[in-house]
Amino acid sequence: MRGAPVRIDLVGALAALGQEHRLAAFRLLAARGAAGLPAGSIAGRLAIQPSALTFHLAHLQRAGLVQSWRVGKQVFYAVNEAAADGFLRFLANDCCGGNPQRCADLARELIHDKEDFLTAPRQFNVLFLCTGNSARSIIAESLLRRLGAGKFNAFSAGSRPRGQVDPYAIDVLKAFDFPVVNLRSKPWEEFAAPDAPNLDFVFTVCDAAAGEPCPVWPGQPVTAHWGVPDPAAATGPDTDRRRAFTEAYRMLRRRIEVFASLPIAALDDVSLKREVAAIGRSEASA
Repeated sequence: MRGAPVRIDLVGALAALGQEHRLAAFRLLAARGAAGLPAGSIAGRLAIQPSALTFHLAHLQRAGLVQSWRVGKQVFYAVNEAAADGFLRFLANDCCGGNPQRCADLARELIHDKEDFLTAPRQFNVLFLCTGNSARSIIAESLLRRLGAGKFNAFSAGSRPRGQVDPYAIDVLKAFDFPVVNLRSKPWEEFAAPDAPNLDFVFTVCDAAAGEPCPVWPGQPVTAHWGVPDPAAATGPDTDRRRAFTEAYRMLRRRIEVFASLPIAALDDVSLKREVAAIGRSEASA
């Protein structure tokens, strides 16, 4: 059952919406209306890690802009419509200067923007899996975040996560100006939870050729194996280890660039599976 409407904190509301992830979450929930969305769907659509999303939604709740309720194991969030209406009226009273027509024009523009938001192209959820989720799958997640921005939401996980991201992986991503914020080593079970984002693609990047066990993902997403030698297994001097991570980055970047350019909406299931499988084989034969 939903909680009672919260009295809005106008200063807090302005501060809460002054952060890009919170503003994006508020816009998404405003478009959904009273039905709201489960936390996992919000995280998937906005490509935000669940732990970070929880922090941002709590901030919006404290400001009175968002409310939540539980259905079974899922927590749903929706805009607190009464409080949000008061917030918008407060802004309109100042910006419209007593001119009703200006406010009417603004309302029409906001409605048009909402329609544009609802009809925006669908974003696909992609999960990269390996054993430790400390290097290869982490690098792949970061690569797709930027190379597939607006088209894909990228995630990563491991069958036996090491619990921390390899510092060499962070170094190589920073060297090529890819995002490292919110990257973390975690178990794949997080993405099998009821409130997890629905996955469209799952790619394993473990090195089966080296005898490394690869996790098998249940369900119906499009899957493919994009094996990459584990750079974290490299030994020797610092230069050799960094070279191994750079090589893993290079292999994954080539594959992800090809994947991000696929006309997914124009391909049938058989063709799509064939294309993503071929991407995984391309580097091995080069």
